[in-house]
Amino acid sequence: MSFFSGLNAESYDRQYSDRELLVRIARYFRPQRRALVVIALTLLVNSGMVALLPVVVSHSIDLLKPQMDILAVYLLSGAILLIGLVRWCSNWILRRVSSRAIADVVLSLAQDAFQAATGHDLSFYDEYSSGRILSRITGDTRDFGQLISLTTDLVAQVAEALILGVVLVNIEWRLCLYIFALIPIVLLLSISYRRLARTVTRRGMQAMAEVNATIKETVSGISVAKNFRQENSIYTDFQRANDLSYRVNVQRGLTLSVVFPTLNTLGGVAAAFLVYVGGANVMQGTITAGAWYLFILSLDSFLYPIMSLSSFFTQVQTGLAAAERVFALIDAAPAVVQTDHLPTPRLEGAIDFEDVSFRYKDAEPVLAHFHLHIAAGETLAVVGHTGAGKSSVAKLIARFYDFQDGCIRVDGQDVRTFDLESYRRQLGVVSQVPFLFSGTVADNIRYARGEASDAEIAAIATQIGHGEWLETLPQGLATEVGERGSQLSMGQRQLVSLMRVLVQRPAVFILDEATASIDPFTEHQIQEALN
Repeated sequence: MSFFSGLNAESYDRQYSDRELLVRIARYFRPQRRALVVIALTLLVNSGMVALLPVVVSHSIDLLKPQMDILAVYLLSGAILLIGLVRWCSNWILRRVSSRAIADVVLSLAQDAFQAATGHDLSFYDEYSSGRILSRITGDTRDFGQLISLTTDLVAQVAEALILGVVLVNIEWRLCLYIFALIPIVLLLSISYRRLARTVTRRGMQAMAEVNATIKETVSGISVAKNFRQENSIYTDFQRANDLSYRVNVQRGLTLSVVFPTLNTLGGVAAAFLVYVGGANVMQGTITAGAWYLFILSLDSFLYPIMSLSSFFTQVQTGLAAAERVFALIDAAPAVVQTDHLPTPRLEGAIDFEDVSFRYKDAEPVLAHFHLHIAAGETLAVVGHTGAGKSSVAKLIARFYDFQDGCIRVDGQDVRTFDLESYRRQLGVVSQVPFLFSGTVADNIRYARGEASDAEIAAIATQIGHGEWLETLPQGLATEVGERGSQLSMGQRQLVSLMRVLVQRPAVFILDEATASIDPFTEHQIQEALN
């Protein structure tokens, strides 16, 4: 069995080139232009101060004498203190501005990802786990934000290295050649390492998404698991996903940890060689002891950004892989496609299925050459065995799924030409299994019409069984329903779901076995309200 088995990418995932990702990322930073200017200026100031410090210290060494002027000591100490203060201030401004800019970009990216997720139709969620989608919107956007933060640090280090490089070349260009000779070696290692880092990073994210999906499904179905005494089974499922994530991320960590030991070895060899060559130059009088010390002191400051650039590829791959997964979610093609976006007039409710063929999967046809006519104002009951396609008819009318052949017309107009949002506003669908959001009963009833008044809600509530069902609620319409409506009975949840549709005043009313899970008395109340 493959080590990465069970970590298949979603079918909507796609590979983006680095250039595509960078261009896409740049669009999110366009509103941050002013912040980027401030960041660039403070980066230059901060890097200049960092690079200036070893230069001042090296000059101090050259000025060391048995009877050194006390004023020179004060001046050098003051210069070092001033450098430290300027560096602190510039670094504080840099961190403050960059943190805000990064947070704004991550917020915008998460909003786009969530908007894309909510824009997909039910067929998308039938195929893809909501836990994995959640992982992209939360975890992957966070990893992308960490990439931007690390990029700021790397740019500061590179600027510092460039400034030091200019200083070192002016002091002794021949010693600089030894340092510059390491750059191609380090870059070659970085380039060869990049693809492997991207692969293991993507696998690690997929493993965490699998864990999130398992946890979400387990928590959502915990009542069923307890009813059938399957606590050990769901723990086994979680443990399997968690163990796989552990093994994948351990291998990822081992792969990524190869970089720093290799680079530290190169840095140690370079330092030893520079000490030998620089010491020989000092003895020959080619350079001063201060300049030699400056080279040794600057070696880490000069090579560290190059080393960081190599190890930074691990973080880059994490961030780019995260951005890749988020952009794939945003770019996923919708399953339901409208051919036009015409404003939807007030519907009368005439519905025609004309030679409609529909299937959820290619090998599993549900409707074949299906014809149906429903006149405006007509009440129609669709009867059939389980799996015959009753709910599919309702979902096709609501455009939750797209049919493959034929045509569906509403009031003589092709349903694919309507603006989808305005069209669905005139539909009222009550499903077999009601879903309520956390909040009060009144909050759930006015979910589709936030402007509905308390008096309007109360008037509709009293139409169902003369309002007797309200007496069973501890605080009436102000009663908290709990998560997914857990504090209400199934019948009460269905009544709230019905009222949520009634307050919307739909032109087309669809009951998808809405009374199948409730008692006869509640069903009678619902029928009275519908009449």
